[in-house]
Amino acid sequence: MTEKRKALGRGIETLLPSRQPSAPPAQASVHGGEVIHQLAVELIDRNPYQTRTHVDERALQELGDSIKATGVLQPITVRAVPGGRYQLIAGERRWLASQRAGKPTVPAIVRQVSNEQAMEMTIIENLQREDLNPIEQARAFERLVNEFGLTQEQISVRTGKERSSVANFLRLLRLPEHVQVYVAGGQVSVGHAKVLLSLDSPEAMAKIADRVVMHGLTVRQTEEVVDDWLHPADRKALKELQERLVDPNVREAERELERALGVKVTITDRKGRGRIVLEYSSLEDYDRIVTALGSK
Repeated sequence: MTEKRKALGRGIETLLPSRQPSAPPAQASVHGGEVIHQLAVELIDRNPYQTRTHVDERALQELGDSIKATGVLQPITVRAVPGGRYQLIAGERRWLASQRAGKPTVPAIVRQVSNEQAMEMTIIENLQREDLNPIEQARAFERLVNEFGLTQEQISVRTGKERSSVANFLRLLRLPEHVQVYVAGGQVSVGHAKVLLSLDSPEAMAKIADRVVMHGLTVRQTEEVVDDWLHPADRKALKELQERLVDPNVREAERELERALGVKVTITDRKGRGRIVLEYSSLEDYDRIVTALGSK
């Protein structure tokens, strides 16, 4: 009869709706007004709302070595989920490093929050820690806008970032996908990216970004390349003017020819090679030039 009752009990249990997650384990302490629980690392799941996509393996190993020696100094934050498990809200690196250090438990603060609250807490916590690359930050801001309807001003207040900084990060998402990869990897800086964003064409952005990476262009050099792209004729004329201005001998030769011919003369010289342009405004000027050159 006892065995039948046990079997019956198990059968009823399977028919009942899933129970709420069990209370955190009794082993706990209080620090700074927060209850800190020692949770088994295998009962904790990754955060599906994590903004960070890249983890520095070397830094993670160093953190693991530190935890092995001194333990976890700052508790992680989790929330209870069905099945007696917990889901990370903040502290993923500490949780991963604790596993590498062979720690069976990790100190944790258990919060009762909704999916939306968990997502917002995760994104803002990462932004405040400033350990995201520029594209990860941009995507985090984008999620706060799209999924929570926050304005740039509200994001600024909640994260402590300047509103102009929020706007600049969001603009990075206008870059072509493979240029975003450059920015995320540090091959193209945010300064370079701002210059590239002055271009209207994604193809132009991609092409010049490739040149930045291939030739290691500075931001100033990138500005010149972009200016050439946007104003090729003006840039060429400016370069010619600058070349002439730096060589007083060329300018003196222009003046001598102008005195002799009575017309505007422009000489472009590049290391002993170049061209002489004579400008005339009437047939009389033309005849005078022909006559003068012929007499010479």
